[in-house]
Amino acid sequence: MKKLTLTNHMQSDTTILKNEFIDKYMTKANGEYVKVYLLLLRHLNAPSGTLTISKIADILDHTEKDVIRALNYWKRQGLLEYENHSDTKKQAAPSQADVPDIRQYKSRKEFKELLFVAEQYLGKTLSGTDVDRITYFYDTLHMSTDLIEFLIEYCVENGHKSMHYIQKVALSWHERGITTVDEAKAGTLTYNRNCYSVLNAFGIKGRAPAASELAYIKRWNEEYGFSLELIVEACSRTMNSIHQPSFDYADSILRNWSEKNVRRLEDVRALDAGFLKEKERKKKQAPKSIPSKTKFNNFEGRSYDMNELERKLIQQ
Repeated sequence: MKKLTLTNHMQSDTTILKNEFIDKYMTKANGEYVKVYLLLLRHLNAPSGTLTISKIADILDHTEKDVIRALNYWKRQGLLEYENHSDTKKQAAPSQADVPDIRQYKSRKEFKELLFVAEQYLGKTLSGTDVDRITYFYDTLHMSTDLIEFLIEYCVENGHKSMHYIQKVALSWHERGITTVDEAKAGTLTYNRNCYSVLNAFGIKGRAPAASELAYIKRWNEEYGFSLELIVEACSRTMNSIHQPSFDYADSILRNWSEKNVRRLEDVRALDAGFLKEKERKKKQAPKSIPSKTKFNNFEGRSYDMNELERKLIQQ
């Protein structure tokens, strides 16, 4: 197991970070690489300046390969020098050839071609950070070059050239178990169909869903687990109730259905029938209202003997 020996001649409870790192290096680096660098700075101030690769991985919830890749990155930037050695004589430190490094991917023809295609889609020369992220898709997420190419194409066609956004989509596909271009196409078609079906139900035409609207649709699909049929029904009920599109109002309907374990339109109809039945029951149990007195009925009622009145009229 590899160890890093860190040396600092001044011990304190403060970790000092130069502004140069923030201004020049941090903005270009992968966020996970920055975490590794900050952790190393933190442990320079520890009584024992020894860290193992596995310990760094445990602290940051990374794999050891992720940590090694970060160390190699900062070493290439000229910000880090370290020595590594084995914990025991029996366990030799991995050679540089065993360490995943971007240089080994650059030597592969398919990876070179992928970087070239990415530059064409993004319309720019890839920065070091861009290449690192594509390497992350290839090595850590185990995405094929064909899938990465489709990933970039899909994001650009939807108006997103930010590598940060592309990485979020890549992580989403990874979580959903998408490993082939066909699976990605099927997933994106379903997702797009859901989005535009919701907009149509709200009467929204001629634009793509906003980020906040996408967050609602994602919640309805993934968190609540509703079918498109139920989501569209909630949107239609929103329009019937308040006569304007409202993702928040539709969310309140779907959240209520989720709490009541609604999964099909039949469940919604049963819920509606139960609501109407309960409303009728309460209406029957409500006490009858007593008419209020007005100037026309604010007097005591009188009874008359109609036969006697008729006799008097005849006599007159």
